[in-house]
Amino acid sequence: MSRAGALAATVVALMLLSAGNLLHAAPNVVVIMIDDLGWRDVGYAGSSFYKTPHIDRLAASGVRFTTAYAACPVCSPTRAALLTGKAPARLLLTDWLPSGRWNPAARLREARFVRALPPEEITLAEVFRAAGYETVHVGKWHLGGEPFSLPEHHGFDVNVGGNAHGAPGSHFFPYAGNWKIPTTPLRATWHVLPDGHDGEYLADRLTDEAVAFIRRPHTRPFFLHLAHYGVHTPLQAKADVTARYEAVPEAERQGKPVYAAMVESIDDSVGRVLDALDGAGVADDTLVIFTSDNGGFSGATSNAPLRGHKGGLHEGGIRVPLVIRLPGGRAAGREVAAPVTTMDLAPTCLAVAGLPARPHQHLDGIDLVPLVDGAASPRAALHWHYPHYSDHPATAPGGAIRRGDWKLVESLDPEGIELYDLATDPGESRNRAAERPDLVAALAADLAAWRREVGAEMMRPNPDHDPARLAREAETGRGKKKRGQAED
Repeated sequence: MSRAGALAATVVALMLLSAGNLLHAAPNVVVIMIDDLGWRDVGYAGSSFYKTPHIDRLAASGVRFTTAYAACPVCSPTRAALLTGKAPARLLLTDWLPSGRWNPAARLREARFVRALPPEEITLAEVFRAAGYETVHVGKWHLGGEPFSLPEHHGFDVNVGGNAHGAPGSHFFPYAGNWKIPTTPLRATWHVLPDGHDGEYLADRLTDEAVAFIRRPHTRPFFLHLAHYGVHTPLQAKADVTARYEAVPEAERQGKPVYAAMVESIDDSVGRVLDALDGAGVADDTLVIFTSDNGGFSGATSNAPLRGHKGGLHEGGIRVPLVIRLPGGRAAGREVAAPVTTMDLAPTCLAVAGLPARPHQHLDGIDLVPLVDGAASPRAALHWHYPHYSDHPATAPGGAIRRGDWKLVESLDPEGIELYDLATDPGESRNRAAERPDLVAALAADLAAWRREVGAEMMRPNPDHDPARLAREAETGRGKKKRGQAED
């Protein structure tokens, strides 16, 4: 063999050895993000109506974070926070994409926000790919579209079903959607996936794709981001499953039967993914994370005993389920009560994978593994910033802060301050603001300082404010908001 040939053979051998060492040393990572799943929409959190045996199995084999929060009460900002480790306010991505909702007659002008995840951000997928991982996205993206903000532009080798849209036109094949393009007479049509068969259900199809990937032979560890479109509207489920929940007396239901059937299909998906990891012999070498992007949708489920729902900053809008199953079953069955949030997932994934932290990127998250081991949280407070109007009922633009057991909710329109002791009042039923003006002042100052630190965009007075128009719209039932794209 020539010297050049010998050198090439040596390089190939070293590459194969390196790949082999990486495969055996680094864990796989599977993140399962559900859309609009409420904190109590799973059996392990207390639901007796929704049937989630597979999610409960994951919870029993993992660590349950009982006070987990979404980064935002709507979806796109939370998804961006997961991938970047940054708060939505720091990203200037504070509303659902691409257009959110607006109201030209409102008292305040909504804050500016970017219409796609900026390519300058270093995502979790990019970090994993640079470390030699295979990176695959399956399902909902909703963080931008062409020409530079699809999953393949943000570190994913493969993108299955991810596009600019936040909801399918249908959860059944052909998954077609059609929506009016704001400010124009035009309409756009899209399909989540280009193929399929009659009767195929979207949650099942996305799971097929994820399971096929897991079962494929791998020479490198992988990062799988499975982001279901369920249980987001349109509320559609398999007829036979829905029928079982329709047989439950109304007084015993937590939500709509069709929504319960959607939850069951998501649970089936989780079971199939766990079984695929077992079947491939990699379950003990895989980090699995299960969570949701915001609280439950008011038209589909009840978040009681929590107050509120998706779109609002009360607990029902931002509390979410979170289970983390560490490699090797470490700390299985343990519960962590410390408040945690979406931004924590990126640094936690890197820590478990043995990759260096990126403090310049993951500015707002913490590694959760020390909390699993009993350490106190190094975080003094959690903050939220939502400077937008929402058409979800009983919601308002504003912000919130939780420090210890105390939570302050600031409404910007109408103006108002609420203060709750979550230790004694998790349902936020007794506003203590008048009793504790000192605490209100301290928490409000903390929230304002945090907004300055992260460069949060603020709402401003609207010179076109038209109270008479708002009153007319309310009286005629037209609502307060202009609809952009109904996919939040």
